[in-house]
Amino acid sequence: MSWNPALDPDCPTGDAVDAIETVIVPRARDLGGFEVRRALPAPRRQMVGPFIFFDQMGPAEFVTGQGMDVRPHPHIGLATVTYLHRGAIHHRDSLGTDQWIEPGAMNLMISGHGITHSERMDGEAMKKPQSLFGIQSWIALPKGAEDREAAFIHAPKGDLPVMEGEGKQVRLIMGDAYGERAPVETPSEMFYLDAVLAAGAGLPLPDNHEDRGAYVLEGSVEIAGETYDQGRMMVFRPGDRVSMKAGSQGARVMLLGGATMEGERYIWWNFVASSKERIEEAKEAWRAGDWQNGRFQLPPGDDAEFIPLPDR
Repeated sequence: MSWNPALDPDCPTGDAVDAIETVIVPRARDLGGFEVRRALPAPRRQMVGPFIFFDQMGPAEFVTGQGMDVRPHPHIGLATVTYLHRGAIHHRDSLGTDQWIEPGAMNLMISGHGITHSERMDGEAMKKPQSLFGIQSWIALPKGAEDREAAFIHAPKGDLPVMEGEGKQVRLIMGDAYGERAPVETPSEMFYLDAVLAAGAGLPLPDNHEDRGAYVLEGSVEIAGETYDQGRMMVFRPGDRVSMKAGSQGARVMLLGGATMEGERYIWWNFVASSKERIEEAKEAWRAGDWQNGRFQLPPGDDAEFIPLPDR
């Protein structure tokens, strides 16, 4: 999740398959009630296209009265994409957005110069058991958009293109792939897909993007004779034609990528920037805590507490 200290994934080499540049094995951490597996950033690979952060949340089951409870915290220089398979999260931000994030919907929060948000399971949802399973990713913003105004965009599940046939169902969450385009404009060239494959079903990678990766969420896939089980991210060499085939139990795979960023990005806590100076400025603004006139405000309706600046 966007608020907890960095989890460093392991990156064994993928020499067995020439088309695979890197295989990333996320490190898991128990956050008290649910587990997070972080694939990006990794020691050998910071980004795949504009994707600079990739966390698998759960799967987790909460008893009545318990659930995810993330206090307000800040972001700059990035866009968060929250996509759930099970469960629901109550999102509130400093723009005044009050949105329940539900399975299959696309939720894009563009931080730009600065935004604050909270992520909770609260209200009526706490009166019954809850589930949580999904992905939260960050997209680094291009240099020309780092200081843009913040925004939140929600696209319901029914608005996202779905491609079906030959044992596969592929939902396009963001960007363009396979001749389809998602309805929400993206900060840069990219694609993001949720693919559910029946046993033995094949799926080629999109060939219209420079950087491409795949994360096996459930089941397993075979690529060039090698099998990759759930909890693995494969990053592919640009330009190669690559296909995957689901294993005997089928598979669910997140496909992601796009154009490479125009230069290095620095990442500290919840801040992403093209310079260390931008991050230092954001640190000071959050530390100052001027919620009325400062760079950051707290979400209306959820302004009684916040996550303080880490001591690191």
